[in-house]
Amino acid sequence: MKNLVQTIVRSIVDHEDKVQVNEIEGDSTSIIEVFVDKSDLGKVIGKNGKTAQSIRNIIYASSFKTQKRYTIDIDSK
Repeated sequence: MKNLVQTIVRSIVDHEDKVQVNEIEGDSTSIIEVFVDKSDLGKVIGKNGKTAQSIRNIIYASSFKTQKRYTIDIDSK
């Protein structure tokens, strides 16, 4: 999932080299932390959070194979 999120976010932002994605794994839930440049934060979140919600929906649909829940946190460096 980490690679999927990283690919999606890097295709959205202007500063691809500053994208950092970390995955904190738990038993049934994992947290994916996404760090981007401050100037790209608005692009990743989107208007009214629609882009971030779309990323969450893609991860939710992809998680059915692993039967694991994922939480995505988006922040700037």
